[in-house]
Amino acid sequence: MRIFVAGATGAIGRPLVAKLVRAGHTVFGLTRSPEKAALLREIGAEPVVGDALDPAAIHAAVHAARPDVIVHELTDLSGTLDLRKFDRAFAASNRLRTLGTDHLLAAARGAGVQRVIAQSFCGWPYARAGGYVKSETDPLDPDPPRGMRGALEAIRHLETAVVSSWPIEGVVLRYGGFYGPGTGAFDRGVIDQVRGRRIPLIGGGTGWWSFIHVDDAADATVAAIERGSGIYNVVDDEPAPVRVWLPALADMLGAKPPFRAPVWLARILAREPLVVMMTESRAGSNHKAKSELGWRPQHASWRDGFAKILRSEHRLAA
Repeated sequence: MRIFVAGATGAIGRPLVAKLVRAGHTVFGLTRSPEKAALLREIGAEPVVGDALDPAAIHAAVHAARPDVIVHELTDLSGTLDLRKFDRAFAASNRLRTLGTDHLLAAARGAGVQRVIAQSFCGWPYARAGGYVKSETDPLDPDPPRGMRGALEAIRHLETAVVSSWPIEGVVLRYGGFYGPGTGAFDRGVIDQVRGRRIPLIGGGTGWWSFIHVDDAADATVAAIERGSGIYNVVDDEPAPVRVWLPALADMLGAKPPFRAPVWLARILAREPLVVMMTESRAGSNHKAKSELGWRPQHASWRDGFAKILRSEHRLAA
């Protein structure tokens, strides 16, 4: 198949493009950076340099590629992610989830594209009520904290636009929290904060998280190109509360357990979005993705995945 990957040089775009090329597909990779075009050529893709927020450029690129499938992996999270200013941190990605999605879908309709796969997120967007592990039929948060509203509105826009894009077949993949090469999840700054006990356990650490290795996310995306419909949680087999995974990560690093911070103090110092993520967020079940996409994560548990990454990058030494 001819596949157009928007966001081809991002954390998931790179392994995804490589897997698609190895599977024999003709891959066109959209990047806004001319410097990254060489990377796409090296892994066997045809680079397309353009701005996803420029409708004319996207129209021209999609029509020139004539793809059967478009994969939308557009995000913009460069630099340090300050979750204390949540909507500001995600503002650029929100534009890609709204305007970028609209431009890709309009170009897809005009070019006769059969299928569109789009990146969403599994975790904090779910309603903060009921069970701690959610399925795709569970509602999203009807009343998110003020600082998270823009991001959730953008996610709602993307998901609604893609799954209702008839006659195009639309698939939304709600990925868990990424870790692995290119994600920055275990860069020196994060490791130093955990070792230095500068990431506290807020309240009871009762927020639940889902994780996914980027290679497993890419495998699920490859599967979704050929089968499935609607929305899927793409997460590992072990959702976990913060009170479990954060101390476990500290232990892997040979660090002392994280300090505890009361919710009232964290609201002042860290702001409401981070407090919600640490105390109220929900995780996701991967049952639907496993049963309908025929996919299984190779890193079934974040425990094994985290430890493998840390060993391979020699970051266990103090």
